[in-house]
Amino acid sequence: MRLGIIDCGTNTFHLLIAELGQDGSYEIIFRERSYVLIGEEGLAQLGEKPRQRGVETLRHFRKKMEEMAVDKWRVFGTEALRRAGNSHDFLELVKRETGIQIEIISGDEEARLIHLGVMQAVPPFAGKALIMDVGGGSVEFIIADTQQVYWARSFPIGVQVLFSDFQRNDPISQGDLLAIDLHLESVLQPLAEQLKTHHTPSLIGASGTFEVIESMLQLDKPSPLYGIVSAEDFRRLYRKVLPSTETERLQMEGLPKERVKLIVVALKLVDYVVNLANVRYIVPSAYAMKEGMLKDEIESLKRK
Repeated sequence: MRLGIIDCGTNTFHLLIAELGQDGSYEIIFRERSYVLIGEEGLAQLGEKPRQRGVETLRHFRKKMEEMAVDKWRVFGTEALRRAGNSHDFLELVKRETGIQIEIISGDEEARLIHLGVMQAVPPFAGKALIMDVGGGSVEFIIADTQQVYWARSFPIGVQVLFSDFQRNDPISQGDLLAIDLHLESVLQPLAEQLKTHHTPSLIGASGTFEVIESMLQLDKPSPLYGIVSAEDFRRLYRKVLPSTETERLQMEGLPKERVKLIVVALKLVDYVVNLANVRYIVPSAYAMKEGMLKDEIESLKRK
């Protein structure tokens, strides 16, 4: 049996196709990502051009699934589609134009699926870790060990939101940075309270921004599924990127051009969390929510 998973994020749409074994195992046989930037014109209302990019991408994804003889697929939408006032219109347009039905999931469900995905990629670890998934519209935080989730919450502070609301200058100004700090201090107070109880020296980063950090630092990876970045190496990268202009960032090795505009606020967000949680090292995970969706769907099929 072949199963398709589509994750419709605020910045990126992902397609994952897996071949399922009779014993419940699976092999990922195809991956594709498209930088749709559905929230590019804001999350209150989805713009016309971003909506069209979304439809075209999903039309392409459906064609690919049909070409690869996918038996079943599920399609999930997250923060941008939770928040936008015209989200329902977009869902109807997608259904009409592509035949795809997008399921909107809650922030709590998103966090659960991220944990399920990440735990398939990272090695066993002692104690607790802080898991962070940086999206365009929201950021999910999970405090967990290898067996149990102790706390999880989604916050509407994704990189597209931070960029649109706070970055007024390029290179980013001290005033912009101060405004972001004050906003994060206010919004992330529940996380700060949890970190007083839970000691999390490691930060597990779910794909996206953390893949870029790994790519720009060009460190040797212990596994294709995860890396290890010291807090010192991360801060070195942060200090390099922070004062740069967009033109300068376009020349930086390991930084995809699609990430150039938002990378400064993304690294600012990670830096805030590294300091807040007193993180000693970052573990970028190649798996995130979509792999959690895949695992969850396989478990559901086994129960039927």
